[in-house]
Amino acid sequence: MTIKERCQISKAFQWDLSSLFESDQSWEQLFESAKEDIEEIKVWQGRILESSPTFLTVIESSLALNRKLGRLYTYAKMKSDENTKDSVYQTLSSRAETLGVAASEATSYIVPELLSGDPSLIQQYVEGNDVLTGYGHYIDEIMRYKPHTLSAAEEKIMAQAGEIMSTPHNVFNMLSNADLKFPNVKNEKGEEVPLTHGSFIPLMKSNERQVRREAFETFYSVYEGHKNTFATLIDAEVKKNVFGSRVKKYDSARDAALFGNNIPTSVYDHLIEAVHEALPDFYKYMKLRKHLLGLDALHMYDVYPSIIKDVKMEIPYESAKEMVLNSLEPLGSDYVEIVKRAYEDRWIDVYENQGKRSGAYSFGAYDSKPYILLNYQETLDDVFTLTHEMGHSMHSYYTRAHQPYVYGNYSIFVAEVASTTNEALLNDYLLKTIEGKQEKLFILNHYLEQFRGTIFRQTMFAEFEREIHKHVESGGALTADRLSEIYGGLNQTYYGDEVVQDEQIRLEWARIPHFYYDFYVFQYATGFSAAIALSNKMLEEGDQAVTAYKTFLKSGSSNYPLEVLKLAGVDMTTSQPVKDALKVFGKLVDEMAETLGVTL
Repeated sequence: MTIKERCQISKAFQWDLSSLFESDQSWEQLFESAKEDIEEIKVWQGRILESSPTFLTVIESSLALNRKLGRLYTYAKMKSDENTKDSVYQTLSSRAETLGVAASEATSYIVPELLSGDPSLIQQYVEGNDVLTGYGHYIDEIMRYKPHTLSAAEEKIMAQAGEIMSTPHNVFNMLSNADLKFPNVKNEKGEEVPLTHGSFIPLMKSNERQVRREAFETFYSVYEGHKNTFATLIDAEVKKNVFGSRVKKYDSARDAALFGNNIPTSVYDHLIEAVHEALPDFYKYMKLRKHLLGLDALHMYDVYPSIIKDVKMEIPYESAKEMVLNSLEPLGSDYVEIVKRAYEDRWIDVYENQGKRSGAYSFGAYDSKPYILLNYQETLDDVFTLTHEMGHSMHSYYTRAHQPYVYGNYSIFVAEVASTTNEALLNDYLLKTIEGKQEKLFILNHYLEQFRGTIFRQTMFAEFEREIHKHVESGGALTADRLSEIYGGLNQTYYGDEVVQDEQIRLEWARIPHFYYDFYVFQYATGFSAAIALSNKMLEEGDQAVTAYKTFLKSGSSNYPLEVLKLAGVDMTTSQPVKDALKVFGKLVDEMAETLGVTL
């Protein structure tokens, strides 16, 4: 298939970036304005708390500068993504990044001056000025860090050490992505094909078991040859996290990582406990997989291929749009009308063109449309990608329409909730409307795989992170054997006796980049759980639950993420939302087994 040039694609299927800038010349004008703002904000250094009006001026000047920078970077990045070979917009993007660094340097005095200031004076300023009162939560978020902030000299040393601290992650990336060399393996046709990070999962999804097994064993044999190096890197990464948390006076590395979003570690632990309780249903799913694949024994290289054969769903973009609209009707006519506007007002860049960035995303600035980049190929996954990114964009739309710039974004902890809620509603719609038995089973399996990959797998990763940090904090070292022992034990716990614990899977820890993200992955599972709980709540309870959900969408970062989620009716400080989501998983497994006439 020949990939079109961008000029060959109808404007109707290209995003309209005029809400950012009418032209490159307009971009240049704002760029010059932002440069002037950077120089002007420097004059307030050392004076931020000299009076209430000065305090307000510095805060609003800083926010206004960031608002301009957001528009500049967003436009340059999105224009560059239209054609990554276009040097004009690569240059604009680079200039925007450089300007951002200059702005960070110019405003770097603000937080230290606040943290070193008299809290009672700051409180007096906030309470005595109606405009400053509106920035109360923003100021509170900064002041929370006071007990964990060192002296100016010590903070400077920690900042200077930042580049060194990133060494484990950087070396992992170079070793895993650049230096590891994998042998060729044979595909379904018996042809020699390269084994790479990119080809590994597609090979693992092959319907030919020998192809999967060879790819699996060959892939991990390469990691086996470098396991001690990878273990040393993880050991260094964990020790770095532990060192940073102790220096900054946190109770643990996990406390330090969760502090930014004000998440107690109990939320993390409740997730793991709830998933453990639901493992019997996961074992049933593995048993069903083994039965449908016709295997006497299910190995770790058998968990990826589709268990529903001979289903090919080709869905034109116009049909996908209708599916998404229909599935979102439970959210009310106002929500649906905004989605229609997204289609009509060209929020979406739909099709692949030569040089276009791969993948998909939702992006935009506070003052622009919440745009969506797609590379639509008429698959079922593409329909889910459309509704997923639309969820992000709708979250951004509602937030920006109801919050001032200072609270016009949302925490990473809740970032996947709206997108996954949309996916859950699409799953529900398709399961209710698809008539063909095989197509319905295909949708069911697609949904179950989302649970497997997002709740069960990411929670296993999260538990592994918790355990290896505990081991180091108690004085232990992370050797290759110790890491394999911990990971192998967890894999046995999560997959159970229905899956053969191949020796190679004990080394999977060596290839996972997320173990260098400092307790990040648990948020995939909590976000997915919250979304499933919310979608079920809205489908069952109707208008009242929908209104609560929209209150969440409108709240942005005006409060801490756990408090914002409570507005939607989901309390992640308890394990109930995760348990509710996992009940859906159990019902889906039973429904699939019943449809197939399989007794588990």
